[in-house]
Parts: sequence; structure tokens; C-alpha cells
Amino acid sequence: MRVIGIVAEFNPFHSGHEYLIREAKREVGDPRAIVMPVMSGAFCQRGIPAILPKHTRARQALLCGADVVLELPFTFACAPSERFARGAVKTLLKTGVLTDIAFGVDCEDPKILEMLAGIDFERDEVYNSTLRDGVCGGLNYPAARASAIIKTISGRTDYQDEVIKDTLKSPNSILALDYLKALAEEDPSGKISVHMIRRVGDYHGGSEGFPSASDIRRRADNSSSLSELTSNLAGLMPDASLAVWISALSRREFGFFREEEYLRRVVTECNFRCDTAYMTDGLCGYINNVISSLRPGFLDSSETFLEVSQTRHFTRGRILRAMASAYVGQPKEVLDIRDPAYIRILGFGREGRYCLKIIGRCTKLPLIHNLSDFAEHNGMEDLKILSDLDIKASELAGTHLSLPFQYEWKTPPVRL
Repeated sequence: MRVIGIVAEFNPFHSGHEYLIREAKREVGDPRAIVMPVMSGAFCQRGIPAILPKHTRARQALLCGADVVLELPFTFACAPSERFARGAVKTLLKTGVLTDIAFGVDCEDPKILEMLAGIDFERDEVYNSTLRDGVCGGLNYPAARASAIIKTISGRTDYQDEVIKDTLKSPNSILALDYLKALAEEDPSGKISVHMIRRVGDYHGGSEGFPSASDIRRRADNSSSLSELTSNLAGLMPDASLAVWISALSRREFGFFREEEYLRRVVTECNFRCDTAYMTDGLCGYINNVISSLRPGFLDSSETFLEVSQTRHFTRGRILRAMASAYVGQPKEVLDIRDPAYIRILGFGREGRYCLKIIGRCTKLPLIHNLSDFAEHNGMEDLKILSDLDIKASELAGTHLSLPFQYEWKTPPVRL
């Protein structure tokens, strides 16, 4: 049995995700291969709640080619790319059934990423000093990291510095590099086959033929009614995925997510403290100073607030992740937990049901289908810490989607 792992957010599930699943199966050469995505839960990597409930997104994926959908815990899902990638890869490997992993790349030559992943930069003195100088000089971490990588390997490879620089410009290439590094660390024997799928279309803009998730979210945010949402998204997503969204909204299972309302609530209700995750390098004091200096009208727009607050050193993603950690109550000590403590099942189809039986025999981690399953493993400290964060994150994100009280306690995995 071939089991293809995919790391995704499905926020929401769009045509690019469907293409990735289809191409992964084609590369594996087995049309019956199991597709097992590990998906962000209530919050996504950029530090904002997902625009659809996790079970709705899982249903979208299952109807469009996935067989088993797992949840990536909050502490890994709402994190920088290195922690996000490591947590996702480890979750897939801990199932004990993974044979392949597939992800999208933007670069023309994926072998560049394989070459970079094979270098232990963290032990290189040139890399560390260049990275430190870049951050101290005002560069944000991704830019400083790219600069340090280029300086470290300059003249040591067959690739020109400009080619490597262009490769590292894309956030998706940085994520792909982190996936490869996590795999090299966790699977040194190379048993897992890697499939880097070249992305098609504009994944960041508003290409009509292959729209990005960000473009779909913008269109959804500009929709004031169900009919307007249907009109704005028709033809831009797989029919099954859009049908799940529209059907759930029509039954009033949840409401529209508004980023401005989320940010306003976080800013006005949170107590930003230095002992919160990601509130380092003076970020805590900086955010508090920005908020106290803003005129009331500035909080009416999330874009305005973020434009005022972000700098080269404190990027938008870092600020939002730190604020999300404060909102959910994630202390900095949680970042010392580097391994998943459980495998959470969000949904499965008929082929996925068989795969789950095999996982149950192979994994050493608890399999969690319902929230009540966590109570059976309360003696495991890391599990208790991470599950409490997941439950809190889901409750808070649910209030911004108008989900019923204790929604997740009453919602079993999606079964098709």
C-alpha cells in the first residue's frame, strides 16, 4: 500500500490542491494510492484563523481526492516555516504507514532545494555569523536566512548565486526546503520517496484560470451574502469543494469570517506579555506601544493596523503569530515541545478507513477521533499541553465563525 503524505492548510481547498493530489498519484504510479494530508486546524501559519471550520475543509479535501485527513496541532500550524514543516513531517511519519510525501514548489529546478537541504547550515560558522549580522542589521528572518545561505555556499556549487537567490525568494520554496530538511533529519535512510510537484498558475495573485487561496479569501471577504459568494467563486474552485462551502452556509452551520473583527478583538482583549510564544526581541513592548499610540479609527481595518506595525525586523507573519499565541494562551515554553504527541483524525473515506486500521497497528501515538479521547491519555504531559491549546484555539476561532457553543465536542470525524 502506497500512502502519500501532503502538508496543507486547505484554506479553502482550491484547484491547486486538487492538481497536487492528482499529480502526486500520477508520479507514484498507483491510482489507488492513499492520499493522507495533514492539515492546519483552527489557525493557519500566517497567524489568522482559517475562514472555514476544520471539519468543513476536511470534507472538501475528501470529496476532491484525499482519503484520510489529519490535523496539525496549533503549536505547529501557527508557527514559522521550520517549526511548521518539522511538525507536519513528524506527524506524517509517526503514523507508521507513510511511503511517499508530495508538496508543491515554485522553482524551475527542484534539485537546487535537494542540494541545499543536504547542507548542515546550523553548524556552519559563516552561515551563523551572516544570519546574525543580517538580523541585527534590520533584515527580517527569511531575508537574513536567504542571504546567509547564499554567502555560505557561494562558489561551492555549480549553481550561480542569482539562481539560488531567485529560488529562495518564494515562501513556498522556503517551505519545501524545510520539508526536505525535516525529512533528512527524521528519515536519514531515505525510505520515504519525495515528489516535488511544479506549481501551475499564479498561486499568489488572482489568476482566473488557477486562482490562489488568498484571492479566493479576498473574494469571500468581499461577499456580503450567500448568493454573492456563490457568484464570486463560481468556476474558481472544484465544484465539490465550493458545494460543501455553500451548502454548509445555507444550513447556517457557520458564518462568514471577517479578519478585521478578529484582529480588533485580539487587540482590545489580549494582554500581550513577554512570556508568550514568539514575543521575543522586544516584540511584546513594540506591539503594546503601537496599540497605545493608535487613534481609534486605525483598528477599523486590519490592513491599516498591520501596515503601521510591521517593519523589516517584525514581519506581518511574526506579529500575527505572536498575537495569535497571546490570544490562545501559548507560553514560550511550549515551543520546547518538538514532537507531536497524538494523531488527530479529522475525516476519512472508504479507502481511508482501511488505512486507519493499519495506522492503529503501526503508530505508537494515541489516535484521537473525538475530543473525549484526550481524557484517556491525560497522564501524558505533552499531550495534555498540546490538546488544551488545540481545544482553546478551536473555541476562539469558532466564535469568529459563529459556530455553536462546544461545536467540536459534538462533531465527530467526517466519514464518506
